[in-house]
Amino acid sequence: MTRIYPQFIVAKFGGTSVADFDAMNRSASIVLADPNVRLVVLSASAGVTNLLVELSEGLESHLQFDKLETLRTIQYNIISRLKNPSIISTEIDNLLENIGRLAHIAMTSPSTALSDELVSHGELMSSLLFTEVLRERGVEASWFDARSVMRTDSNYGCAEPDVTTLAELAELHLRPRIEQAIMITQGFIGRDESGHTTTLGRGGSDYTASLLGEALHAARVDIWTDVAGIYTTDPRIAPKAKRIDSISFSEASDMAAYGAKVLHPATLMPAMRKNIPVFVGSSKDTAAGGTLVCCTTENPPSYRAVAVRRKQTLVRLHSLNAQPSYRFLAQIFALLEQHTVAADLVTTSENSIALALDSTNATSGEDPTLTTALFTALSSHCRVEVETGLALITLIGNQLTQASSVCKDVFARFDEHAVRMICHGASSNNLCFLLPGDVADSAVKALHQRLFE
Repeated sequence: MTRIYPQFIVAKFGGTSVADFDAMNRSASIVLADPNVRLVVLSASAGVTNLLVELSEGLESHLQFDKLETLRTIQYNIISRLKNPSIISTEIDNLLENIGRLAHIAMTSPSTALSDELVSHGELMSSLLFTEVLRERGVEASWFDARSVMRTDSNYGCAEPDVTTLAELAELHLRPRIEQAIMITQGFIGRDESGHTTTLGRGGSDYTASLLGEALHAARVDIWTDVAGIYTTDPRIAPKAKRIDSISFSEASDMAAYGAKVLHPATLMPAMRKNIPVFVGSSKDTAAGGTLVCCTTENPPSYRAVAVRRKQTLVRLHSLNAQPSYRFLAQIFALLEQHTVAADLVTTSENSIALALDSTNATSGEDPTLTTALFTALSSHCRVEVETGLALITLIGNQLTQASSVCKDVFARFDEHAVRMICHGASSNNLCFLLPGDVADSAVKALHQRLFE
């Protein structure tokens, strides 16, 4: 069969881009402006996921009622603006009723599996509503359940997709329909082999869009958010931050991994594997332009951006007896593997190890990094010191290990702060500092002012 849209675009819209009826209409205009946009991936409307996460934690009945009413208000503020609200209101009511049922179960039997099932309703509702918004504008649009192709493992709260199965199912069930209509689907959610709903971690809708782009060989993936591209740092921290017009996959991946909020950390891996460009722009102001993320850029600078990631934990481990360092390291990393915990930063001395752990990416209330079980296991091998409330500040650049000016340009910016940890050398493209969280903004401002202003 001849493909009508062999070079189609996947467009993903974040929570603020589908926050209300007006936002959905702006996003619909973006879809209609380019006939090559054939697959649309949506987040939940702004604020909805947070409400659902709270409900999944087992709130008391009166608190549940308030959250459920807020959810209903968000949905019906959109429904009330439709020309024919009755077409979609029954489906939304059914989802709201199911949310209430699951929230009631969570009062007595909370679990990560239940949390994923409950939280998934945000994307289900926004995608149904957006499909109707497009149809009322005369568009041939069709709703598609992403769970029918997005196979994952059962690591609830941060599930890992099976990209091989995804590619097979997407080609079988999604590709033919893209030729017939604009397909509207959900980001963030999937399904394991047992048929249970899973989620890909907070912000996982970007990841979904990239995975589907890879599976279906898209020409480009567009990420529409509330910021006109990727900046040299968060403009809310440093108002003089500059937009980056084009950036390499590796630079953008580091920015996302180390805290830049524009992209989910895993987003770019599928695009990199198939060399699919990713565009990041603002659905509120398409004329403002954006950032193109691609394989390489001309004349990459030594210093590209500064990222900050909060809610970091420093774990210092001190061996209880004299033993070779390689044996101590092996014991500790075996425990981390056993508890499926990844340390983002590691420094070592003869009989001590320092680990930086990140707990910002979970949908459930439980900290997925330093659990009680892991702390107990570590304590049987060493003395454990824990410091929470830290922030990771990362300078992203190119060939930083070869830049002779790094010490002069960078280290002096931290003179006034008690640095807990520094990592440099493992990658030539980043330099990391772990600091108390309450000084993170001032440190970012000082570093950005020195390097980019």
